[in-house]
Order: sequence, then structure tokens, then C-alpha cells
Amino acid sequence: MPKPHTIALVAGAALLTRRALRRRVQASPLWPLPALDPPVSGRPRSQMLRLLLAGHETVADGVVQLRLEGRELPRWEPGAHLDLVLPSGLVRQYSLCGDPTDASSYTIAARLVENGRGGSREVHEQLAEGMELEVRGPRNRFPLVEAPSYVFIAGGIGITPVLPMLRALPDGTDWRLLYGGRTRASMPFLQEVRELAGDRLTVAAEDEDGRPDLAAVFAGTAEGTAVYCCGPEGLMEAVEARLPAGATLHLERFAPRASADGNREFELELRRSGRTLAVPADSTVLAAVRRELPGTAYSCEQGFCGTCQQRVLEGEVDHRDELLTDAERADSMLICVSRARSERLVLDL
Repeated sequence: MPKPHTIALVAGAALLTRRALRRRVQASPLWPLPALDPPVSGRPRSQMLRLLLAGHETVADGVVQLRLEGRELPRWEPGAHLDLVLPSGLVRQYSLCGDPTDASSYTIAARLVENGRGGSREVHEQLAEGMELEVRGPRNRFPLVEAPSYVFIAGGIGITPVLPMLRALPDGTDWRLLYGGRTRASMPFLQEVRELAGDRLTVAAEDEDGRPDLAAVFAGTAEGTAVYCCGPEGLMEAVEARLPAGATLHLERFAPRASADGNREFELELRRSGRTLAVPADSTVLAAVRRELPGTAYSCEQGFCGTCQQRVLEGEVDHRDELLTDAERADSMLICVSRARSERLVLDL
């Protein structure tokens, strides 16, 4: 399990007024914690902050918005996300959807996943205003690039990284947005999106309109257009399949992408431990490693946070994460999702 993190409750939170919460932020030591030593193998840990949960409100069916307050917070750019450390020790990633120029608060939103692994339910049901929570970041793997024109496609909670992008676009920019969801009531920030986009917005509520018409969205797409898509895997696969020639595609996923090669068993050597083991087709490198080395760090199990990054000494890796750079992939992997392309893999463990 992940290393537990200290979560302190603010005494009498239920009795604090909004003004009192703000005073608490100004008076409390809610600054970045001292940098930790880098792990023996893996990426250096992100900067950690303790922030006050000053807002927890429902903004759509099954979606809550959290406002986390501090002071002199690190700046971020549209597309960035935070790692939120929950009281249970689970770590979940959420896109920042507030104002990048606000150095006193971060805003994120989370959809309740009924059959998920528990993180979203904890956010919805166990977090409350007045708590101090630990976050890591911000980090950005979905930056807004300069382009002559843009097409944005968001599915449900996938609007969260897109929203700051829309606000940041200079006047006169050529852009349009397709925003889809199961129902209009389940689509967060719909009214704000309408106000920002005007006639550049196409809303596709599945219960009213069926699946979105991507052919219509892409009609007339100019050479060099940047297409940004965040949403369910089926939506992103459809966008990839219909991407116009000459456009560039930028994706942010909710879950690790499956490999076209499928899964198969392979041999794994832990060089420093002197152990060799098999990784079954229906299991992960992380699970196999933790059976031998129970203290091996991990967190999200989705290839997003980087906690389980390990150095690769030999073998070819089937990278399935959404985090590592090409340079990092040359000699490391995230063992929660990535596997071996070769028959054998050797890790510096």
C-alpha cells in the first residue's frame, strides 16, 4: 500500500465561516514541504503542498468541485493536473480547472465512478470543508501549444483540462468545441462553456442527441489545426480514427491505454535482489515485484503519478503510461502498467 500521509483535520471545521477559513489559510504554515531525497530508482518526487479544502460543492450530477486554498502557490498552465493525496493514502490525479493566475487557490473537479477503485467515492463522501489535504504538483502532460486553429473535444469530466485552455485563447483565435455527455445535467461547467464559446460550441447530450457527429465537427478543418481531446477511451479512439489529414492530435486519458500486442507472460529479473520471477499475462510487473519486495512504492496503478518508476537495465519495454518522456523511457518504466516486449526484463531492484 502507499506510504501513509498525515492528514490533519481543522478543529471545529463545521463551525468555521468562509471568512474564518480564509484567516486560517493566511495564518497556517500551508507552504511547500521541504524537498525529499530522490528515490533510488524512479523520478524525483513532485513538490508537496498542504492546502485547506475551502470549498466542496456539487456542480453537476455526480460531479463535485474542490477549491484548495494556500498562499504563494506554484504557477501552472492550462492542461496541468494535481496529484491529490486522500486521507486513506490513495493518490488520484485531477486536472486543474480554475484560474492559472490565482496564486491563492487551486480548483479541481471529480466525477463519482460507481464501480471504480474507491478514490472518487472518497472525494465525494469523505472530504469536507476545513480539512487540510496534501497535493503534489502541478504537472502538465497536456499543454496548450501554439497553432493557427483549434478543435476541442471533451467528454463529460474531460472538460476540466479544456476549460482553462478556452479562457486562455487570445481574442480572434479560430477555435470550436464539441462537448458531450450522457445528459446535460451530468456535464459540469456547461453554462460557463456556453458563455465562453457562444456559437463555436456544439453540445451533444447522448440521451437527447445520440453519439456526437465527429464528421461534422471536423468538416473544413484547416492544415495545422491542433485537436485536443479528453474523455472516455471510446471517444478518443473515434477521434483518432477520424482525425483530418494535416491536423495534430493531443490526448489526455483517464486510464492507461491498452497495448495492441496484448499481454503475455515474461521473465523478470530483479538484479540487486538476485531474484528471477515470472510475470503472468493476467497480472502486472508491480504485483509480481511486490510479492518479492513488499515495500516497493506505488500509488495510482494507472501510469499517471510516477511513484512506481523503476530503472530498466536490460530488455525492451512496452510503455503504457501517460507520464514519462521519451528520454525517461529510454532506461525506465512505470511498473504498474507497462510490460515487456522482450522475453526477459531486468530491473534495478
